[in-house]
Amino acid sequence: MTAPKFTTLGCRLNAYETEAMKELSRAAGLEDALVVNTCAVTAEAVRKARQEIRRLRRENPEAPIIVTGCAAQTEPETFAAMEEVTRVIGNTEKMQPETWAEIAKGPDFIGKTEKVQVDDIMSVTETAGHLIDGFGTRSRAYVQVQNGCDHRCTFCIIPYGRGNSRSVPAGVVVDQIKRLVDRGYNEVVLTGVDLTSWGADLPAQPKLGDLVMRILKLVPDLPRLRISSIDSIEVDENLMQAIATESRLMPHLHLSLQHGDDMILKRMARRHLRDDAIRFAEEARRMRPDMTFGADIIAGFPTETEAHFENSLKLVSDCDLTWLHVFPYSKREGTPAAKIPKQVNGKVIKERAARLRAVGDAQVQKHLAAQVGRSHRILMENPHMGRTEQFTEVTFDAPQEEGQIVTAVITAVRGGQLIAANDEHS
Repeated sequence: MTAPKFTTLGCRLNAYETEAMKELSRAAGLEDALVVNTCAVTAEAVRKARQEIRRLRRENPEAPIIVTGCAAQTEPETFAAMEEVTRVIGNTEKMQPETWAEIAKGPDFIGKTEKVQVDDIMSVTETAGHLIDGFGTRSRAYVQVQNGCDHRCTFCIIPYGRGNSRSVPAGVVVDQIKRLVDRGYNEVVLTGVDLTSWGADLPAQPKLGDLVMRILKLVPDLPRLRISSIDSIEVDENLMQAIATESRLMPHLHLSLQHGDDMILKRMARRHLRDDAIRFAEEARRMRPDMTFGADIIAGFPTETEAHFENSLKLVSDCDLTWLHVFPYSKREGTPAAKIPKQVNGKVIKERAARLRAVGDAQVQKHLAAQVGRSHRILMENPHMGRTEQFTEVTFDAPQEEGQIVTAVITAVRGGQLIAANDEHS
């Protein structure tokens, strides 16, 4: 008998929740099962989930296959119709101990009427109590502080998979981070679906900046705090203050920009305009000159002309973006954008995405070249690779201690990575 095997598709939050499910399934005594934690961000993500399920069945003809995650939440019937699938459970259910206890009772317990267990995610008002003390590498821990999204961007299916925004209270977050620091973690990353909406559902409606300041004040032994993807239009005054004054807050922000043209941004129902994004990037970099930005940008949104697309290309240089996540637009049934009559040709979408990626690759090369000769504090993810405060990969020829922060001078660029010279511990 063996422990369940998990396959995680999609975002960092899914990876976080997979670790929680491992704990829940272990506590329930579940054995010999395959669990697929799906993503629904694009139609391609759903296709990959189905492909992965079929592959798992070919390789494991007898094992029960349990499907969960955002795609299972938004279209449970798709997966329930697959003969390979034993059980479909929603995003709320996957975090409940009783779900796993039920599944662990075995196939005789699961009748045909029990194959799908997916409730209305919009009725969920609290974050699930599944905080775990870090996962992934020895060096970096991820802490979920928020789930769900109250916004309804016209291209996005995720609110229907994650529900409305729910926040983890600050005291709970601080206590968890203290435990992580006590266990030797040198970096903590705050994660969520719509991170900058943290606190809106809590008493007194605190902002993300309040949480960041509180963590840095109450956990003085935490060397590095990093925040994941944010919506720049929602950044509050305290978060800007933290960017300006707190060296332990890492100078790397991933921005949910999505496009560089005002007309397309309006059709996406985004809450910012092009100039807002540029203004934020300039202000953040003025406060923190070593700041680097990543960004999500969609190519080929319905009605996008070449002129609209050119504005996205120009946004990369106007905001001086470094790490691009380029998404070819994918029509998602159930979203308003899917109903827009003027859809962009698939070949055009692919070509525009490739052009955006090429611009992004050039930005990365520019960033890497600028680091040669500079000294960086690098968090080691394994004996030969770590990341700078700006999240840039650095390779060491001589082995370093995993999980430690070392100071090193960058001597060269090789294969898209920085090469470091020495290994002084800091």
